[in-house]
Amino acid sequence: MSFDDKAENKAQELKGTAKERWGGATGDESLQAEGKADRSESKAKQAGEHLKDAAKSVKDIFKK
Repeated sequence: MSFDDKAENKAQELKGTAKERWGGATGDESLQAEGKADRSESKAKQAGEHLKDAAKSVKDIFKK
């Protein structure tokens, strides 16, 4: 996973957390749900990138 991807995913996760908390503080359920969706999407992207990294590591081990 490239540094740019990691940074982008982390920024999306933090943005989602902020939306979720702001929605909770203001009683805006729509914003709260949007924040949860942003966080979930970010976590899914991160998991996919981790799988790619793991597959690359395994591939590199067998090349040796």
